[in-house]
Amino acid sequence: MPVLDLMSGFIVELRNAGLPVSLTENLDAMEAVKEIPLEDRQAFKYALGATLVKSNSHWRAFETIFEVYFSLRGPEYNIVDGESDSPSELGRDEQDSQQPGEGRGQSGGMDGLTPEELAQMLMQALMNGDQAMMRALAKQAVQRFAGMEPGRPVGGTYYLYRTLRNLDLDNMLEKLMQANKDSAQQDLTKLEERLEKDEFESRIEQFKQEVEAEIRRKLVADRGAEAMAKTLRKPLPEDVDFMHASREEMQSLKKALQPLTRKLAAKLSRKRRHGRKGPLDFRNTVRHSLSYGGVPADPKFKYPRPAKPELMVVADISGSVAAFARFTLMLVYAIQGQFSKVRSFVFIDGLDEVTSYFKNTEDISEAIHRVNTEADVVWVDGHSDYGHAFEVFWEKYGKDINAKTTILLLGDARNNYHAAQSWVVKEMQKRGRHVYWLNPEPKSYWNTGDSIVGEYGTFTDGVYECRNLRQLEGFVEKLV
Repeated sequence: MPVLDLMSGFIVELRNAGLPVSLTENLDAMEAVKEIPLEDRQAFKYALGATLVKSNSHWRAFETIFEVYFSLRGPEYNIVDGESDSPSELGRDEQDSQQPGEGRGQSGGMDGLTPEELAQMLMQALMNGDQAMMRALAKQAVQRFAGMEPGRPVGGTYYLYRTLRNLDLDNMLEKLMQANKDSAQQDLTKLEERLEKDEFESRIEQFKQEVEAEIRRKLVADRGAEAMAKTLRKPLPEDVDFMHASREEMQSLKKALQPLTRKLAAKLSRKRRHGRKGPLDFRNTVRHSLSYGGVPADPKFKYPRPAKPELMVVADISGSVAAFARFTLMLVYAIQGQFSKVRSFVFIDGLDEVTSYFKNTEDISEAIHRVNTEADVVWVDGHSDYGHAFEVFWEKYGKDINAKTTILLLGDARNNYHAAQSWVVKEMQKRGRHVYWLNPEPKSYWNTGDSIVGEYGTFTDGVYECRNLRQLEGFVEKLV
Protein backbone atom coordinates (compact mmCIF):
# COMPACT_ATOMS: atom_id res chain seq x y z
CA MET A 1 0.00 0.00 0.00
CA PRO A 2 1.42 3.43 -0.94
CA VAL A 3 2.51 5.48 2.05
CA LEU A 4 0.24 8.40 1.10
CA ASP A 5 -2.86 6.17 1.08
CA LEU A 6 -1.77 4.60 4.36
CA MET A 7 -1.37 8.00 6.04
CA SER A 8 -4.68 9.20 4.61
CA GLY A 9 -6.54 6.22 6.10
CA PHE A 10 -4.72 6.68 9.39
CA ILE A 11 -5.73 10.36 9.67
CA VAL A 12 -9.36 9.57 8.78
CA GLU A 13 -9.53 6.93 11.52
CA LEU A 14 -8.03 9.33 14.08
CA ARG A 15 -10.82 11.79 13.28
CA ASN A 16 -13.45 9.03 13.40
CA ALA A 17 -12.18 8.16 16.89
CA GLY A 18 -12.71 11.79 17.97
CA LEU A 19 -9.16 13.18 17.89
CA PRO A 20 -9.17 16.81 16.66
CA VAL A 21 -6.73 16.63 13.74
CA SER A 22 -6.67 19.78 11.63
CA LEU A 23 -5.43 20.11 8.05
CA THR A 24 -2.34 21.96 9.30
CA GLU A 25 -1.47 19.15 11.72
CA ASN A 26 -2.01 16.63 8.94
CA LEU A 27 0.50 18.49 6.77
CA ASP A 28 2.94 18.76 9.70
CA ALA A 29 2.74 14.99 10.19
CA MET A 30 3.43 14.37 6.49
CA GLU A 31 6.49 16.64 6.66
CA ALA A 32 7.74 14.91 9.83
CA VAL A 33 7.55 11.37 8.44
CA LYS A 34 9.54 12.40 5.37
CA GLU A 35 12.58 12.57 7.64
CA ILE A 36 12.03 9.21 9.38
CA PRO A 37 12.13 5.80 7.71
CA LEU A 38 9.03 3.63 8.15
CA GLU A 39 11.26 0.79 9.28
CA ASP A 40 12.04 2.67 12.52
CA ARG A 41 8.54 2.17 13.92
CA GLN A 42 9.22 3.71 17.35
CA ALA A 43 10.65 6.95 15.96
CA PHE A 44 7.93 6.99 13.29
CA LYS A 45 5.24 6.54 15.96
CA TYR A 46 6.48 9.34 18.20
CA ALA A 47 6.96 11.71 15.25
CA LEU A 48 3.29 11.22 14.36
CA GLY A 49 2.27 11.54 18.01
CA ALA A 50 4.16 14.82 18.41
CA THR A 51 2.32 16.39 15.48
CA LEU A 52 -1.17 14.87 15.88
CA VAL A 53 -1.86 14.34 19.60
CA LYS A 54 -2.68 17.39 21.73
CA SER A 55 -3.92 15.74 24.92
CA ASN A 56 -2.46 13.00 27.09
CA SER A 57 -5.94 11.45 27.38
CA HIS A 58 -5.93 10.90 23.59
CA TRP A 59 -2.64 8.99 23.53
CA ARG A 60 -4.16 5.55 24.13
CA ALA A 61 -6.59 5.94 21.23
CA PHE A 62 -3.76 7.18 18.99
CA GLU A 63 -1.56 4.23 19.98
CA THR A 64 -4.27 1.67 19.21
CA ILE A 65 -4.94 3.16 15.78
CA PHE A 66 -1.22 3.39 15.03
CA GLU A 67 -0.72 -0.28 15.91
CA VAL A 68 -3.57 -1.26 13.58
CA TYR A 69 -2.44 0.78 10.59
CA PHE A 70 1.27 0.15 10.99
CA SER A 71 1.29 -3.38 12.45
CA LEU A 72 2.37 -4.76 9.07
CA ARG A 73 4.85 -1.96 8.46
CA GLY A 74 8.51 -2.49 9.13
CA PRO A 75 11.62 -4.12 7.64
CA GLU A 76 10.14 -7.63 7.88
CA TYR A 77 7.02 -6.64 5.90
CA ASN A 78 8.69 -4.72 3.05
CA ILE A 79 6.28 -1.77 2.98
CA VAL A 80 8.73 0.17 0.85
CA ASP A 81 8.12 -2.17 -2.05
CA GLY A 82 4.36 -1.94 -1.48
CA GLU A 83 4.06 -5.50 -0.19
CA SER A 84 2.42 -6.76 2.98
CA ASP A 85 0.86 -9.87 4.32
CA SER A 86 -2.25 -11.05 2.56
CA PRO A 87 -5.32 -12.68 4.14
CA SER A 88 -3.94 -16.07 3.19
CA GLU A 89 -0.97 -15.51 5.53
CA LEU A 90 -2.87 -17.11 8.40
CA GLY A 91 -3.24 -20.33 6.49
CA ARG A 92 0.41 -20.26 5.42
CA ASP A 93 1.51 -19.77 9.00
CA GLU A 94 -0.34 -22.88 10.06
CA GLN A 95 1.32 -24.88 7.28
CA ASP A 96 4.76 -23.39 7.87
CA SER A 97 4.61 -24.27 11.54
CA GLN A 98 4.64 -27.92 10.53
CA GLN A 99 7.72 -27.52 8.28
CA PRO A 100 11.40 -27.46 9.27
CA GLY A 101 12.48 -24.04 10.51
CA GLU A 102 15.27 -23.43 7.98
CA GLY A 103 15.47 -19.82 6.89
CA ARG A 104 12.59 -18.71 9.13
CA GLY A 105 14.59 -17.10 11.94
CA GLN A 106 14.04 -17.66 15.62
CA SER A 107 10.32 -18.30 15.33
CA GLY A 108 10.76 -20.93 12.63
CA GLY A 109 13.51 -22.68 14.61
CA MET A 110 11.11 -23.14 17.51
CA ASP A 111 8.59 -25.23 15.61
CA GLY A 112 10.05 -28.51 16.86
CA LEU A 113 10.05 -27.53 20.54
CA THR A 114 7.74 -29.28 22.97
CA PRO A 115 5.35 -27.11 25.03
CA GLU A 116 7.56 -27.71 28.08
CA GLU A 117 10.67 -26.55 26.21
CA LEU A 118 8.79 -23.49 24.94
CA ALA A 119 7.69 -22.64 28.49
CA GLN A 120 11.29 -23.00 29.70
CA MET A 121 12.54 -20.67 26.95
CA LEU A 122 9.88 -18.13 27.87
CA MET A 123 10.85 -18.27 31.53
CA GLN A 124 14.51 -17.77 30.61
CA ALA A 125 13.64 -14.81 28.35
CA LEU A 126 11.62 -13.21 31.13
CA MET A 127 14.41 -13.79 33.65
CA ASN A 128 16.92 -12.08 31.37
CA GLY A 129 14.60 -9.42 29.97
CA ASP A 130 15.43 -10.57 26.43
CA GLN A 131 13.00 -8.55 24.29
CA ALA A 132 13.99 -10.11 20.97
CA MET A 133 13.41 -13.60 22.35
CA MET A 134 10.08 -12.56 23.90
CA ARG A 135 8.95 -11.23 20.53
CA ALA A 136 9.92 -14.48 18.79
CA LEU A 137 8.21 -16.55 21.48
CA ALA A 138 5.06 -14.45 21.23
CA LYS A 139 4.89 -15.15 17.49
CA GLN A 140 5.43 -18.86 18.05
CA ALA A 141 2.83 -18.97 20.85
CA VAL A 142 0.18 -17.34 18.68
CA GLN A 143 0.92 -19.77 15.83
CA ARG A 144 0.55 -22.75 18.15
CA PHE A 145 -2.20 -21.85 20.56
CA ALA A 146 -4.45 -19.08 19.21
CA GLY A 147 -6.19 -21.31 16.66
CA MET A 148 -6.69 -18.44 14.21
CA GLU A 149 -8.47 -19.19 10.92
CA PRO A 150 -8.82 -16.88 7.88
CA GLY A 151 -12.19 -15.14 7.71
CA ARG A 152 -13.37 -16.38 11.10
CA PRO A 153 -15.37 -13.56 12.81
CA VAL A 154 -13.75 -13.87 16.23
CA GLY A 155 -12.37 -10.95 18.24
CA GLY A 156 -8.74 -10.64 19.30
CA THR A 157 -9.65 -11.01 22.98
CA TYR A 158 -10.67 -14.63 22.41
CA TYR A 159 -7.40 -15.47 20.65
CA LEU A 160 -5.43 -13.69 23.37
CA TYR A 161 -7.20 -15.70 26.07
CA ARG A 162 -6.49 -19.00 24.31
CA THR A 163 -2.81 -18.18 23.84
CA LEU A 164 -2.17 -16.98 27.40
CA ARG A 165 -4.11 -19.88 28.92
CA ASN A 166 -1.86 -22.40 27.17
CA LEU A 167 1.26 -20.55 28.37
CA ASP A 168 0.12 -20.67 32.02
CA LEU A 169 1.24 -17.09 32.65
CA ASP A 170 -0.81 -16.94 35.85
CA ASN A 171 1.83 -19.04 37.62
CA MET A 172 4.82 -17.54 35.79
CA LEU A 173 5.43 -14.74 38.31
CA GLU A 174 5.67 -17.20 41.20
CA LYS A 175 8.12 -19.37 39.23
CA LEU A 176 10.27 -16.36 38.33
CA MET A 177 10.41 -15.17 41.95
CA GLN A 178 11.37 -18.63 43.17
CA ALA A 179 14.05 -19.05 40.49
CA ASN A 180 15.48 -15.63 41.34
CA LYS A 181 15.49 -16.47 45.03
CA ASP A 182 17.28 -19.79 44.40
CA SER A 183 19.98 -18.13 42.30
CA ALA A 184 20.62 -15.31 44.79
CA GLN A 185 23.84 -15.63 46.79
CA GLN A 186 22.17 -14.24 49.90
CA ASP A 187 18.64 -13.65 51.17
CA LEU A 188 16.87 -10.73 49.52
CA THR A 189 15.49 -7.89 51.62
CA LYS A 190 11.79 -7.05 51.41
CA LEU A 191 12.59 -4.00 49.31
CA GLU A 192 14.69 -6.08 46.89
CA GLU A 193 11.92 -8.66 46.64
CA ARG A 194 9.39 -5.93 45.88
CA LEU A 195 11.62 -4.39 43.20
CA GLU A 196 12.23 -7.81 41.61
CA LYS A 197 8.51 -8.55 41.65
CA ASP A 198 7.70 -5.22 39.98
CA GLU A 199 10.33 -5.88 37.32
CA PHE A 200 9.03 -9.37 36.54
CA GLU A 201 5.44 -8.14 36.43
CA SER A 202 6.52 -5.48 33.96
CA ARG A 203 8.24 -8.08 31.75
CA ILE A 204 5.23 -10.39 31.83
CA GLU A 205 2.99 -7.49 30.84
CA GLN A 206 5.39 -6.62 28.05
CA PHE A 207 5.21 -10.19 26.77
CA LYS A 208 1.40 -10.07 26.85
CA GLN A 209 1.57 -6.92 24.75
CA GLU A 210 3.83 -8.71 22.25
CA VAL A 211 1.27 -11.52 22.00
CA GLU A 212 -1.54 -9.02 21.54
CA ALA A 213 0.44 -7.18 18.86
CA GLU A 214 1.08 -10.43 16.97
CA ILE A 215 -2.63 -11.32 17.09
CA ARG A 216 -3.51 -7.83 15.90
CA ARG A 217 -1.03 -8.11 13.03
CA LYS A 218 -2.62 -11.33 11.86
CA LEU A 219 -6.14 -9.94 12.16
CA VAL A 220 -5.18 -6.85 10.16
CA ALA A 221 -3.67 -9.10 7.48
CA ASP A 222 -6.91 -11.09 7.36
CA ARG A 223 -9.55 -8.37 7.65
CA GLY A 224 -7.82 -5.13 6.65
CA ALA A 225 -6.78 -2.12 8.73
CA GLU A 226 -10.02 -0.17 8.30
CA ALA A 227 -12.25 -3.00 9.55
CA MET A 228 -9.96 -3.72 12.51
CA ALA A 229 -9.74 -0.06 13.48
CA LYS A 230 -13.53 0.16 13.50
CA THR A 231 -13.75 -2.94 15.70
CA LEU A 232 -11.19 -1.63 18.21
CA ARG A 233 -12.48 1.95 18.23
CA LYS A 234 -13.28 3.22 21.73
CA PRO A 235 -14.62 6.65 22.71
CA LEU A 236 -12.23 9.25 24.08
CA PRO A 237 -12.70 10.10 27.78
CA GLU A 238 -14.58 13.29 26.91
CA ASP A 239 -16.98 11.29 24.69
CA VAL A 240 -17.76 8.50 27.18
CA ASP A 241 -21.47 8.33 27.99
CA PHE A 242 -22.02 9.15 31.69
CA MET A 243 -24.90 6.71 31.99
CA HIS A 244 -23.15 3.70 30.48
CA ALA A 245 -19.52 4.16 31.53
CA SER A 246 -17.62 1.14 32.83
CA ARG A 247 -15.47 1.36 35.96
CA GLU A 248 -12.34 1.82 33.84
CA GLU A 249 -14.03 4.55 31.79
CA MET A 250 -15.12 6.28 35.01
CA GLN A 251 -11.49 6.45 36.07
CA SER A 252 -10.58 7.95 32.68
CA LEU A 253 -13.34 10.52 33.12
CA LYS A 254 -11.99 11.56 36.50
CA LYS A 255 -8.49 11.95 35.06
CA ALA A 256 -9.81 13.99 32.14
CA LEU A 257 -11.90 16.28 34.35
CA GLN A 258 -9.02 18.11 36.07
CA PRO A 259 -7.24 19.37 32.92
CA LEU A 260 -10.65 20.16 31.44
CA THR A 261 -11.56 22.41 34.37
CA ARG A 262 -8.25 24.29 34.12
CA LYS A 263 -8.71 24.86 30.40
CA LEU A 264 -12.34 25.87 30.82
CA ALA A 265 -11.61 28.28 33.70
CA ALA A 266 -8.88 29.99 31.66
CA LYS A 267 -11.11 30.20 28.60
CA LEU A 268 -14.06 31.65 30.56
CA SER A 269 -11.78 34.15 32.28
CA ARG A 270 -10.47 35.39 28.91
CA LYS A 271 -14.01 35.50 27.57
CA ARG A 272 -15.09 37.68 30.51
CA ARG A 273 -12.05 40.00 30.18
CA HIS A 274 -12.35 40.41 26.43
CA GLY A 275 -16.10 40.58 26.12
CA ARG A 276 -17.84 42.57 23.42
CA LYS A 277 -17.11 46.27 23.28
CA GLY A 278 -19.31 48.64 25.22
CA PRO A 279 -20.37 52.21 24.23
CA LEU A 280 -17.97 54.72 22.70
CA ASP A 281 -15.73 56.47 25.23
CA PHE A 282 -15.84 60.00 23.73
CA ARG A 283 -13.29 61.64 26.05
CA ASN A 284 -10.73 58.87 25.65
CA THR A 285 -11.19 58.92 21.87
CA VAL A 286 -10.62 62.70 21.65
CA ARG A 287 -7.57 62.45 23.91
CA HIS A 288 -5.96 59.81 21.67
CA SER A 289 -6.92 61.68 18.49
CA LEU A 290 -4.40 64.45 19.32
CA SER A 291 -1.56 62.22 18.17
CA TYR A 292 -3.32 61.97 14.77
CA GLY A 293 -3.81 65.73 14.36
CA GLY A 294 -7.28 65.68 15.86
CA VAL A 295 -8.58 62.87 13.63
CA PRO A 296 -10.37 60.15 15.70
CA ALA A 297 -8.56 57.33 13.90
CA ASP A 298 -8.53 55.02 16.91
CA PRO A 299 -11.96 54.96 18.59
CA LYS A 300 -11.95 53.97 22.27
CA PHE A 301 -14.78 52.08 23.94
CA LYS A 302 -15.94 51.52 27.48
CA TYR A 303 -15.56 47.85 28.23
CA PRO A 304 -18.50 46.43 30.19
CA ARG A 305 -17.93 44.77 33.52
CA PRO A 306 -20.47 41.94 33.42
CA ALA A 307 -21.70 40.84 36.83
CA LYS A 308 -20.89 37.25 37.72
CA PRO A 309 -24.10 35.24 37.93
CA GLU A 310 -25.28 33.44 41.03
CA LEU A 311 -25.80 29.76 40.37
CA MET A 312 -28.18 27.24 41.91
CA VAL A 313 -27.68 23.60 40.86
CA VAL A 314 -30.59 21.21 41.52
CA ALA A 315 -29.52 17.65 40.67
CA ASP A 316 -31.23 14.26 40.57
CA ILE A 317 -28.76 11.75 42.08
CA SER A 318 -30.85 8.60 41.64
CA GLY A 319 -29.76 5.52 39.72
CA SER A 320 -27.85 5.88 36.48
CA VAL A 321 -28.06 9.70 36.36
CA ALA A 322 -25.98 9.88 39.56
CA ALA A 323 -22.72 9.73 37.57
CA PHE A 324 -23.86 12.63 35.39
CA ALA A 325 -24.80 14.72 38.46
CA ARG A 326 -21.47 13.89 40.11
CA PHE A 327 -19.34 15.08 37.20
CA THR A 328 -21.48 18.19 36.68
CA LEU A 329 -21.12 19.19 40.33
CA MET A 330 -17.38 18.55 40.20
CA LEU A 331 -17.02 20.70 37.09
CA VAL A 332 -19.17 23.54 38.49
CA TYR A 333 -17.24 23.72 41.75
CA ALA A 334 -13.89 23.49 39.98
CA ILE A 335 -14.73 26.70 38.07
CA GLN A 336 -16.74 28.38 40.84
CA GLY A 337 -14.50 31.46 40.53
CA GLN A 338 -16.59 32.34 37.46
CA PHE A 339 -19.71 32.74 39.65
CA SER A 340 -20.41 35.12 42.52
CA LYS A 341 -22.16 32.38 44.48
CA VAL A 342 -22.79 28.66 43.96
CA ARG A 343 -25.39 26.67 45.87
CA SER A 344 -26.11 22.98 45.33
CA PHE A 345 -29.19 20.88 46.00
CA VAL A 346 -29.65 17.15 45.39
CA PHE A 347 -32.79 15.05 45.37
CA ILE A 348 -34.40 11.69 44.71
CA ASP A 349 -37.92 12.00 46.09
CA GLY A 350 -36.75 14.27 48.92
CA LEU A 351 -34.39 17.25 48.59
CA ASP A 352 -31.42 18.50 50.60
CA GLU A 353 -28.94 21.37 50.26
CA VAL A 354 -25.31 20.19 50.08
CA THR A 355 -23.50 23.50 49.53
CA SER A 356 -21.67 23.17 52.85
CA TYR A 357 -20.08 19.86 51.76
CA PHE A 358 -17.97 21.75 49.20
CA LYS A 359 -16.75 24.48 51.53
CA ASN A 360 -13.27 24.37 53.05
CA THR A 361 -12.22 21.32 51.04
CA GLU A 362 -9.77 21.03 48.17
CA ASP A 363 -10.79 17.46 47.37
CA ILE A 364 -14.04 17.73 45.43
CA SER A 365 -14.24 13.92 45.24
CA GLU A 366 -14.50 13.81 49.03
CA ALA A 367 -17.36 16.32 48.91
CA ILE A 368 -19.15 14.23 46.28
CA HIS A 369 -18.73 11.15 48.48
CA ARG A 370 -20.42 13.03 51.33
CA VAL A 371 -23.25 14.01 48.96
CA ASN A 372 -23.84 10.34 48.12
CA THR A 373 -23.64 9.09 51.70
CA GLU A 374 -24.93 11.90 53.95
CA ALA A 375 -27.49 13.90 51.97
CA ASP A 376 -31.11 13.46 53.13
CA VAL A 377 -32.77 12.81 49.77
CA VAL A 378 -35.24 9.99 50.47
CA TRP A 379 -38.77 11.03 51.40
CA VAL A 380 -40.90 7.88 50.87
CA ASP A 381 -39.47 5.01 48.83
CA GLY A 382 -36.32 6.37 47.19
CA HIS A 383 -37.77 6.48 43.65
CA SER A 384 -37.47 9.71 41.67
CA ASP A 385 -40.24 12.20 42.32
CA TYR A 386 -39.34 15.47 40.61
CA GLY A 387 -42.66 17.11 41.48
CA HIS A 388 -42.31 16.67 45.24
CA ALA A 389 -38.60 17.59 45.21
CA PHE A 390 -39.31 20.80 43.26
CA GLU A 391 -42.13 21.72 45.65
CA VAL A 392 -39.79 21.32 48.62
CA PHE A 393 -37.14 23.42 46.87
CA TRP A 394 -39.61 26.22 46.16
CA GLU A 395 -41.04 26.20 49.66
CA LYS A 396 -37.63 26.34 51.38
CA TYR A 397 -35.39 28.20 48.94
CA GLY A 398 -37.59 29.91 46.34
CA LYS A 399 -37.29 33.24 48.19
CA ASP A 400 -33.50 33.19 47.59
CA ILE A 401 -33.92 33.34 43.80
CA ASN A 402 -33.37 36.82 42.34
CA ALA A 403 -32.68 38.56 39.03
CA LYS A 404 -29.01 37.49 39.15
CA THR A 405 -29.73 33.80 39.76
CA THR A 406 -29.23 31.15 37.10
CA ILE A 407 -30.83 27.79 37.96
CA LEU A 408 -29.38 24.59 36.56
CA LEU A 409 -31.67 21.55 36.69
CA LEU A 410 -29.95 18.17 36.17
CA GLY A 411 -31.77 14.92 35.44
CA ASP A 412 -33.59 12.73 32.96
CA ALA A 413 -37.06 13.91 34.13
CA ARG A 414 -38.25 10.31 34.54
CA ASN A 415 -40.83 10.99 37.22
CA ASN A 416 -42.25 7.49 37.82
CA TYR A 417 -45.69 8.85 36.80
CA HIS A 418 -45.91 11.18 39.83
CA ALA A 419 -47.40 14.69 39.58
CA ALA A 420 -45.06 16.94 37.59
CA GLN A 421 -45.63 20.21 39.51
CA SER A 422 -44.14 22.04 36.54
CA TRP A 423 -45.54 25.32 37.93
CA VAL A 424 -42.45 25.40 40.18
CA VAL A 425 -40.13 25.60 37.16
CA LYS A 426 -42.38 28.33 35.72
CA GLU A 427 -42.02 30.34 38.93
CA MET A 428 -38.24 29.82 38.91
CA GLN A 429 -38.10 31.29 35.41
CA LYS A 430 -40.25 34.30 36.41
CA ARG A 431 -38.11 35.16 39.43
CA GLY A 432 -34.63 34.15 38.23
CA ARG A 433 -32.28 35.23 35.46
CA HIS A 434 -32.19 31.93 33.54
CA VAL A 435 -33.35 28.35 33.98
CA TYR A 436 -31.57 25.59 32.05
CA TRP A 437 -32.18 21.84 32.04
CA LEU A 438 -29.38 19.35 31.33
CA ASN A 439 -30.51 15.85 30.37
CA PRO A 440 -28.00 12.93 30.18
CA GLU A 441 -30.32 10.82 28.01
CA PRO A 442 -30.20 10.82 24.19
CA LYS A 443 -32.80 13.16 22.67
CA SER A 444 -34.53 10.19 21.07
CA TYR A 445 -35.46 8.97 24.57
CA TRP A 446 -36.96 12.26 25.75
CA ASN A 447 -40.71 12.26 26.43
CA THR A 448 -40.93 8.46 26.16
CA GLY A 449 -42.26 6.27 28.95
CA ASP A 450 -42.31 8.27 32.20
CA SER A 451 -40.03 11.03 30.86
CA ILE A 452 -41.74 14.45 31.05
CA VAL A 453 -38.78 16.64 30.15
CA GLY A 454 -40.87 18.40 27.50
CA GLU A 455 -43.40 19.59 30.09
CA TYR A 456 -40.63 21.06 32.25
CA GLY A 457 -38.70 22.35 29.25
CA THR A 458 -41.59 24.65 28.26
CA PHE A 459 -40.69 26.87 31.23
CA THR A 460 -36.89 26.87 30.79
CA ASP A 461 -34.48 28.86 28.63
CA GLY A 462 -33.34 25.62 27.03
CA VAL A 463 -33.07 21.86 27.49
CA TYR A 464 -29.65 20.48 26.51
CA GLU A 465 -28.51 16.94 25.87
CA CYS A 466 -25.49 16.46 28.12
CA ARG A 467 -24.27 12.86 27.89
CA ASN A 468 -20.51 13.37 28.14
CA LEU A 469 -17.76 15.77 29.18
CA ARG A 470 -17.51 17.31 25.72
CA GLN A 471 -21.18 18.32 25.72
CA LEU A 472 -20.95 19.45 29.35
CA GLU A 473 -17.96 21.67 28.54
CA GLY A 474 -19.83 23.18 25.58
CA PHE A 475 -22.82 24.05 27.74
CA VAL A 476 -20.77 25.65 30.55
CA GLU A 477 -19.12 27.93 27.99
CA LYS A 478 -22.61 29.19 27.08
CA LEU A 479 -23.63 29.47 30.70
CA VAL A 480 -21.04 32.02 31.85
